[in-house]
Amino acid sequence: MEIAFDIQLDNGSRVRVAGDETYGLAVGDLCVFKKDYCVDCGKVIAIPGELSQHPAEPAPGIKYVETPHVLRKASELDESKMKENQGRIASALRTAACHVEQLGLPMKLINAHYSLDGKLVTIQFSSEGRVDFRELVKQLSTALNTRIELRQIGVRDETSAIGGISPCGRPLCCCSFLRDFASINVKMAKEQDLALTPTSISGVCGRLKCCLKFEHEGYQELEKMMPRKGEYCECSDGKGRVTDRNLLTQMVTIQLDDATRTVTVHASDVHPVPFDKRRPPVSQRTDGSRENDSAFRKYSSVRNISGQDGSKTPHSGKVK
Repeated sequence: MEIAFDIQLDNGSRVRVAGDETYGLAVGDLCVFKKDYCVDCGKVIAIPGELSQHPAEPAPGIKYVETPHVLRKASELDESKMKENQGRIASALRTAACHVEQLGLPMKLINAHYSLDGKLVTIQFSSEGRVDFRELVKQLSTALNTRIELRQIGVRDETSAIGGISPCGRPLCCCSFLRDFASINVKMAKEQDLALTPTSISGVCGRLKCCLKFEHEGYQELEKMMPRKGEYCECSDGKGRVTDRNLLTQMVTIQLDDATRTVTVHASDVHPVPFDKRRPPVSQRTDGSRENDSAFRKYSSVRNISGQDGSKTPHSGKVK
């Protein structure tokens, strides 16, 4: 039975190949596979399982690309050939950089990869816009005496290929375990109670951090058990409004009604207070806080028909 293998090349790019399970390949092994017109070698990084088959009769207008197939498990000879090709990469990049400079193309070369049989050289580059590199391909094909494939990648893929350390002190997610780059937006940072400053929500690539996406679902589960900022709640120390919260530690900071104390308690000790059981009516207060009561301000702005001394003068309904 054929199963799928995810293979990573030495330039960081990944390809899914099909192979018989009798090869005995495991994660971390090197394998040789045939792709289109060349033979290449890479490391197995995952084994998804059974390979999904395409329909026997493709839909009109759809052309299926043949899936690369595993030829064998890499031998010592194959590994030595890989090391030999890796030694040629620096020379190929220098040659490509010279031609890019002569043609004046706005592109930044990232890395290069030689196929195992040397029939194909893949060069990855980044650029702010589209680049017409047809003339560059012709010149490089003559200079390197092989087939050339130029591949433009984004800043996230560039960072993944180069590698680095993230602000948390660990290796970058994109080059350690993250396989696909999903869509990320600022709303995810808001829902995680993060400071919306570029330095705090941006990664080393200058884009929004990838962790905002794959951690978002967990934050949504934590948020269900937490009161929102500004919500009127009750705890063991009294009643007040939520001024801050920490979703990870499930701690809530409450400004009590007396405005002299701020307490931090666990979310399990906080309970929302219904509107009719909140602060006592204005007529029953002794702290003189009428001017600070939002309900009183709203009532006064709507019912502006009495005198300045607060006397209840009936309104005739006529405009003088």
